Amino acid sequence: MEKEVFIKLENISKTFGPVKANRNINLELRKGEIHALLGENGSGKSTLMNILSGIYSPDGGSIMLDGKQVAFDSPKEAIEAGIGMVHQHFKLVDVLSAQENIIAGQCKGVFINKAKMTESILTICKKYGLTVNPNKKIYNMSVSEKQTVEIIKVLYRGAKVLILDEPTAVLTPQETRVLFEIMRNMKREGCAVVIITHKMNEVMEISDRVTVLRKGESIATIDTSSATPEQLTELMVGKAIDLDLERVQVDPALVKEVLKVENLTVLNGERREAVSNVSFTLSGGEILGVAGIADSGQKELCEAITGMMKIKSGKVVFKGENIVGLSPRDIIKRGVSLSFVPEDRLGMGLVAGMNIIDNVLLKSYQNMPGLFVDRKEGRKKAEEIVQRFDISTPGTNQIVKRLSGGNIQKVLLGREIDLEPELLITAYPVRGLDIGASYNIYDVLNQQKQKGVAVLFIGEDLDVLLGLCDRLMVMHNGKIMDIVDPKKITKDEVGMLMVGRRPEGGELYYD
Repeated sequence: MEKEVFIKLENISKTFGPVKANRNINLELRKGEIHALLGENGSGKSTLMNILSGIYSPDGGSIMLDGKQVAFDSPKEAIEAGIGMVHQHFKLVDVLSAQENIIAGQCKGVFINKAKMTESILTICKKYGLTVNPNKKIYNMSVSEKQTVEIIKVLYRGAKVLILDEPTAVLTPQETRVLFEIMRNMKREGCAVVIITHKMNEVMEISDRVTVLRKGESIATIDTSSATPEQLTELMVGKAIDLDLERVQVDPALVKEVLKVENLTVLNGERREAVSNVSFTLSGGEILGVAGIADSGQKELCEAITGMMKIKSGKVVFKGENIVGLSPRDIIKRGVSLSFVPEDRLGMGLVAGMNIIDNVLLKSYQNMPGLFVDRKEGRKKAEEIVQRFDISTPGTNQIVKRLSGGNIQKVLLGREIDLEPELLITAYPVRGLDIGASYNIYDVLNQQKQKGVAVLFIGEDLDVLLGLCDRLMVMHNGKIMDIVDPKKITKDEVGMLMVGRRPEGGELYYD
């Protein structure tokens, strides 16, 4: 029996200047279903959900809620109508407790009845299978706990439609299973849940139906049970893509030690050990993966190796030479290339106000002969990078900040690989990229491996880390839990290591 339609979007259109983000999109959400929204970067997924959650107003089309036409001028109006969105980057106040974040803006009188509010929160938790300590401060919470607070926050406001944007991006397999059970509980209670994700295996596991968007248009809505990952991918990108990850073999003569890190300790801005006594080796022709929950020391490890962060103690030996104390410029001259895409994409790797050509020249101009920068050569390199990485841009003179997030990442990674390094450090190189672009990046990393480049690959998707890497280093709380063979370990075992536990049990590294 077909479930009752709760929300119907008809011919939704939205334009930003010359960009048509949504073009006559149609979408139906039913009560008691989990609906996946798939599409490449720039396909219009986020714009569509921002319209539904009241952040944007559509230029055309209509929104029907329980058979009545509605229009939202703000997120407040959308939540009052029962539609809430949990964004990828949480909107919580760190110094407040879970309860204080949940009830913020909801108090209508002079006095606050905390006992009654706590009771309401616990009732919601029991109803949907949620677990939270109402008095715990946000800054003491794990990523999954923060996400739970965000979900409770929108449910507390009366949401019957929950939109989740890339909800599992930084969760362990165990945390993902908990989230999926919460989503199933909401489905059983008659809620409609929308999940925006790039992870095809999650779409197949959790969703009832899938709507595919491409270039701002709705291509198809399909029952998940009758679809395959290959079919959905082809609908997304307009062509067939091989979804098998390949762990390529290399000439044994290329496998020589390039990097040796010994007892490395790095302090963060708060003078606490972000990396603690870390030791590992990395050879040419090898991809060493790094897995860990957020803030496990991955960022500081990258920056320490490349001279961007001061090292308290230990060694970083590159081809027999200890490079600790050298500046990033001196390290670059020794062949170390960093492709680091932090949350603030334009804050470290690229200059937002400069065009693609100038950003490409940033790391190579000092090696050019003479007093003047050869912009002709820079343009040529930029054009090659644009073509090789299929960067969507009007031209190489385009200002970088005007590119989409995915295309910004392609410029950054393309520049680093163009330097032909012997050591390539890639931190979250596919963050924000769609499935087609991501697999293109995986192919590029394999090409570098086959050339004898040593690749340090810090990633979030455990399926990719286990399928692509030769070895996997799992970090927790700034320490190495273990370095494992991806062919001999399960995702669940990696997930346990990520939270500081050995697969057989026994808690480690909690001070």
